[in-house]
This record gives sequence, structure tokens and C-alpha cells, in this order.
Amino acid sequence: MNRRDPLENPAPLIRRVYAYVAYRIGDGADAEDVTSDVFERALRYRESYDSTLGAPLPWLLGIARRCLDDRGRKLQPVLDSEGDERAADEDLASEVIERLSVSAVVRRLDDRSQDLVALRFGADLSARQIGEVLGLKTNAVEVALHRTLARLRSDFEGSDQSGRARATATPDVAN
Repeated sequence: MNRRDPLENPAPLIRRVYAYVAYRIGDGADAEDVTSDVFERALRYRESYDSTLGAPLPWLLGIARRCLDDRGRKLQPVLDSEGDERAADEDLASEVIERLSVSAVVRRLDDRSQDLVALRFGADLSARQIGEVLGLKTNAVEVALHRTLARLRSDFEGSDQSGRARATATPDVAN
């Protein structure tokens, strides 16, 4: 087993694990607690990490998934609830409506699809990296993401009656 320290450069790992967790359960204290739990477990089990099996991030995200399951929460993606301060109340209200619309559509997905979206857009992982985390082939991840994004687009367009949210939110989801 290769004994390279998986936590030798923790700052970017902490940011990406937190982003994944926050995407699943929302920003704030709960996401911070789960992220702390992830790194406590990682420290406890760092001797079991084998760099020949993959990079540290997929290993940590696997731990994060187990920590989230252990909390027994109904996992719901929540988009960033803290926006930049806006000068006009109109802009803020419009942004809140857009975020709530996207969040509502994502919450309608099954747990597996929500996890795929969180890994891709919350943790910013590639299909190959998601495959490592989930134990799937890259092609299977790409197909599942493609289908999930198609469902999101269809659901979002169907639920968007004002036209405002679609113009802003769809490009973020489609990338």
C-alpha cells in the first residue's frame, strides 16, 4: 500500500468537500459539522488510504457521503443561500426566485441523480472522478449526468412560467 499522506494539502480539499456537503444539505453550521466529521474520520483512517486506488478527493467524498448517510438527513440540495448584497431589492428578489426555482427542480430528482449533480456541480468533479467516488465507469457517469441534466432542463422549463429563472439558471446547470 502506498503511504502518501492524503491530507498533505488540506485547504483545497476542505473547500471542495464543504462545497459538496453544502450543496447537499445547505450552507452553514450543519455543512461545517459534516465537513469536520469527514476530516476527523480521514485523520483517524489516513493510514488506510492507498494512493494507487485514487486521489484524495474521491476518498474524502466517499467519507462525506457516509457521514451524510449517518446523519440520517433527508438530503436536499440547497443552492448558495448567501448572495452578494444588492443595491436594489428588485435584484435580490429576482435572484431569490431564480435560486428557489432551480433548487425546487433539483429536489424533485431521485437521490442518485441529486448526488450526481452535487458531485458534478457542488464538488466540481469530472465524470472520471465521479466514477471513482461511486464505483462506476466514466461512460456510465456521463450517460447518467446527461440524462439527469436533460430531466432538469425539461422540468425547469415546465415549471418556469415567468421566464426569468430559465434565462439565468439553465446555463449554470448545463455546463
